[in-house]
Amino acid sequence: MKALVIIDLQNDFIPGGSLAVHGGDEIVPIINELQHKFDLVIATQDWHPLDHSSFAENHSGNKEFEVIKLNGIDQTLWPVHCVQNSKGAAFSPELNSEKIEAIFRKGTNKEIDSYSGFYDNAHLKSTGLSGYLKDKGVTKLYFCGLAADYCVYYSIMDALNEGFEAILIEDATKAISEEKFIEAKKDILRAGGGIIISKELD
Repeated sequence: MKALVIIDLQNDFIPGGSLAVHGGDEIVPIINELQHKFDLVIATQDWHPLDHSSFAENHSGNKEFEVIKLNGIDQTLWPVHCVQNSKGAAFSPELNSEKIEAIFRKGTNKEIDSYSGFYDNAHLKSTGLSGYLKDKGVTKLYFCGLAADYCVYYSIMDALNEGFEAILIEDATKAISEEKFIEAKKDILRAGGGIIISKELD
């Protein structure tokens, strides 16, 4: 069984949001069109407390997009984004959500960031997504959403490590950095993942 995983298609990641991905709104119609090709559609949602340690404003003397060590791992300091119950954390109003069967929230622990839909960045805590999908009999995952070089990429890599077949739908995602996205795609292919465009889906 195959499932579509929509990563973080939230207001703060699309133009007008606090951490907007260039062209992030352009993928919404593609994702809406894709959904009817899947028996199961799920979504992830960045869901940060206001005092989250990934926010630059919570680190005196540091600037946005600086990289620091946080609990022993590299942490990019982001603008405040996807704060719990805020408009920025809500899904894009253009996203067709009727087929979304479950939503998995991440980044709720203020001490650690969580790019992947499966685990936090230190792999200390699972979101429960892997077990949910396995219980449903899902073996093949197709990924779309934002941002390609961060949350989509890390979710795909974790999916592969969890034993799923994982495929990126390239025209249904956008990257913060095109340079990082090129490297991310190489990593995905090296790890055994796939990359397609939406027209290639049955």
